Amino acid sequence: MTGTPRSLDQDTFNRLRRLYLIALGAIAISLVSSQILIRKYLNDQENDSFVVNVAGRQRMLSQKLNKEVLLLAHSQDPENSKVLVDSIQSTLNRWEKAHQILQLGDESLGFQVDNSPVITGMFEEINPYFRKVTDATHNFLFLKSSTAQDSLASAEQLQIIEVNANAFLKQMDEIVNRYDFEAKEKVSSLKQLELLITIFTLLVLVAEFLIIFWPSAKAMKASIQELVAAEKKAIQMAKNADILSQSKEKSVRELQALSKAMDQVLLFARITPEGYITHIGERFSRLYKTQKFNVNAKISDMLSPLENEQLTIDRIIAENKKSGWEGELKTTTQSGEEVWLDVSMIPFNSAEDKSELILICMDITKRKEFMQQVEQLTKESFEERMHQQKVISRQIIENQENEQNRIAKDIHDGIGQMLTGLKYLLESVDTTDPAKAEVKVNKLKELTSNIIKGVRTATFNLTPPELKDYGIVPALTELTQELSKLTGKDIVLFNKTEFSQRLDSLVEINLYRITQEAINNAIKYAESSHIIVTVAHSQNILSIIVDDNGKGFEMSKLKSKPDEEGGMGLTFMKERVKYINGRLFINSSPNEGTKVTLNIPLT
Repeated sequence: MTGTPRSLDQDTFNRLRRLYLIALGAIAISLVSSQILIRKYLNDQENDSFVVNVAGRQRMLSQKLNKEVLLLAHSQDPENSKVLVDSIQSTLNRWEKAHQILQLGDESLGFQVDNSPVITGMFEEINPYFRKVTDATHNFLFLKSSTAQDSLASAEQLQIIEVNANAFLKQMDEIVNRYDFEAKEKVSSLKQLELLITIFTLLVLVAEFLIIFWPSAKAMKASIQELVAAEKKAIQMAKNADILSQSKEKSVRELQALSKAMDQVLLFARITPEGYITHIGERFSRLYKTQKFNVNAKISDMLSPLENEQLTIDRIIAENKKSGWEGELKTTTQSGEEVWLDVSMIPFNSAEDKSELILICMDITKRKEFMQQVEQLTKESFEERMHQQKVISRQIIENQENEQNRIAKDIHDGIGQMLTGLKYLLESVDTTDPAKAEVKVNKLKELTSNIIKGVRTATFNLTPPELKDYGIVPALTELTQELSKLTGKDIVLFNKTEFSQRLDSLVEINLYRITQEAINNAIKYAESSHIIVTVAHSQNILSIIVDDNGKGFEMSKLKSKPDEEGGMGLTFMKERVKYINGRLFINSSPNEGTKVTLNIPLT
């Protein structure tokens, strides 16, 4: 008979537990569903807002592009025309990007496109107008930039832009209206679904009352009757508790002895989940010079007087008071000495059924100091190697420049003067046959002039005297003028910000060589007819840009190492840029020319 009440209680409890779980699960499902729908609605609203914003901006950009093209068509000022060309190119790029985002999305912005079939069809209708406007704009810019401008062709392109831009704007208005219509449909669907979930939740609550709470009240009444009967059994159990109490006292004495041993051997402490000390070992007290402690004191105040360390300790305790924590912790004694601890924090319930945390620590300060010394030695060794490498690189470049200067001086003072003397000597030759002598002398003059021209070119390439005497800008000016004469190409230097500052000699040498290499590449490989060298600076940066109108190349095929076809190539330029702590950028595409940008710090 003694097993029957327990069996009934267990069955009742199991049945109620199942019913409660079912009820709570139904409510949870309805709440989670509501939250998912609301979150989805918010995400859709954010996405729709972004789409409408981009679509509206697309309309604005089409109008802006049309306006700027008309302004450029009627502009007579070259400077204003250049500004308008740059603005049109920027507007066109933004317009094309926005049009692509509306159809394909943008991974960098986390925007995914989910256009309806209707909107997709509308984009298919608008795309021909878009392509005609973009193609006509590119053609118009090309005609405006060409030397021989064709006014008839420009007018034709303007007509194409105006007609198709108006058609695009009208169609774009319909797309924006369609986006707004679909967004409102989503809101309407969400309202209906929310109403259904609300009705479902109310039905669940009514069902819970009828199936769970009302039967539970009856079961509770029966349980109270059973508790009255169980009271008698509790009296007998109290007598047995005396025996258990004696066993408990024995266990407590054993635990106290163990605790005392831990106090002597380990850095041991007990704290509340809020971080207040309930017990601290003697060794712990000696380490932090805390002979007396207040039970109301916080462990973080004892371990460190520094606010940031106290906040770190309190955060670790708050975040890990239920799960425990292991790790290294930096603390500071009251006298200012740093102490590193290897901490194990273990949650447990005390005899009074109160939650506490046990701290078992090890002093690892000496180990940390040794590791820091090893790291410092490693860092110093690395910095020493880098310094040696930089000194070696500087010496190599200095030796190269000194050798080039010596060779240039020898060519100029020796071979150049001798060839010049040979030219004048041959001009004075008098023969008995004037006709043949004249032919021979003319050939010798031509040959001698070519030799002198080659010597002058070699001397100029080896060491520009303007660089040493006047600085980088005069040297680059002389370089562009000389190369323009020798090659017959239009090579111009433009000192945009009137830069005249002198730099370190090795910095100037490297700047000159990199620019020289970029111009030579444009002459040799790009087949360009116009090369512009632009010098500009700000407070902290000097920028040199070499821009040509050559045939360009694919960036993926750019050679990073020298080859048999000549030149140091990209390796030459990168090594010198690295030496002067600069940055090099190369932008090119087939038939679009090449732009080489060199930036160096001025401070």
